[in-house]
Amino acid sequence: MLAPSMPLSATRQNLWRLTFIRFLVLAAQAGSVGFAYLTHLLPLPWLQLSATLAVSLLLCTVTALRVRASLPVTEQEYALQLTCDLLLHSALLYYSGGSTNPFVSYYLVPLTIAAVTLPWLYSVILSGIALACYSVLLVRFYPLPTLPIARENLQNYGMWLSFALAAGVITFFAAKMAEELRRQEQMRAQRREEGLRDQQLLAVATEAAGAAHELGTPLATMSVLLKEMRQDHPDPALQEDLAVLQDQVKLCKETLQQLVRAAEANRRMAVMEQPVTAWLDEALNRWHLMRPEATYRFQRLGQGEVPELAPPPDLTQALLNLLNNAADACAEGLEVHLDWNAEDIFIVIRDHGPGVPLAIAEQIGKPFFTTKGKGFGLGLFLSKASVTRAGGSVKLYSHEQGGTLTELRLPRDARGDRHE
Repeated sequence: MLAPSMPLSATRQNLWRLTFIRFLVLAAQAGSVGFAYLTHLLPLPWLQLSATLAVSLLLCTVTALRVRASLPVTEQEYALQLTCDLLLHSALLYYSGGSTNPFVSYYLVPLTIAAVTLPWLYSVILSGIALACYSVLLVRFYPLPTLPIARENLQNYGMWLSFALAAGVITFFAAKMAEELRRQEQMRAQRREEGLRDQQLLAVATEAAGAAHELGTPLATMSVLLKEMRQDHPDPALQEDLAVLQDQVKLCKETLQQLVRAAEANRRMAVMEQPVTAWLDEALNRWHLMRPEATYRFQRLGQGEVPELAPPPDLTQALLNLLNNAADACAEGLEVHLDWNAEDIFIVIRDHGPGVPLAIAEQIGKPFFTTKGKGFGLGLFLSKASVTRAGGSVKLYSHEQGGTLTELRLPRDARGDRHE
């Protein structure tokens, strides 16, 4: 069978698994009937059995096509499909011995599937239908001839085959359902974590915007007062200090203006693809201008064709933050390694500082938590958020020879704002 070409909801997935099980069971039923016909073990109503198997095949085919359609699969429809299975199974049993047929235990398979996948009301209704069909087969069915020895052997073999088939189907369906439940639970946990992260980012962004707005007025006041002080105090030494202060105030004002321009530019800017080595070289050169006291050694470990990357601006800033964290720990002898495989790109930064204390390892990267005497504890948090949006991850390890390893992993198609 071909896999469905569209994303599956939970009910659609269950119906697809039910269709797959139907084809397997139909093959087993057709094989059993064909074997009995070819070996002349039992005189059965072959025409009626063949017609019932044909209807079952038609139902399997129609359901397989139905699953591939765009219409939603409801619980009512799924329950109706299980009802059809019960009725078709009852028809097969009617023409092959009724309640004396060892395959009568297969009634438990649709009921188990219903109990696992449907609300209790549907399970109760289907159980009532199965019980009614079983009760009818106790008194009305196509009788089989009495063949003492052969009949006893067939009964034993049939019971074994029925048990094996029911156990295999129930195990398959239950295992798939358990796997799906675990996957959905992991997705819910991931969404909860992403929601908390987004709330924290929003809180940080709100505070930053408010601070930028509030700083504009005092900076303007300071600029005016410094200008007046330079006019009122001609002392050369004081003039020099006031000039430095005035330059610092001007730099603060320009930084605030740059924040606004950068936010607008990031919103409109088209992200360009480039080799990861070019992006990393540019980022390292920019960082070294910011931290001229730091020394580092760069090593490329990846072999073959250099992968290309389309990094958004916040991804570059995330890398700069990680480099700054390493330099704050120990500015001398940093090691930067670049590696890649078929799916991911790895940038590993090693510093020779004190390492990551185990007692606070889980807290690092959370907002407003810092191990430094200065700072707000936002650098690593924002870096992790930017890298996560690009589909990657940031991990910190204590190196066995001392210092910290910071591993930045990025998918080879990292572009930011990835939504799966």
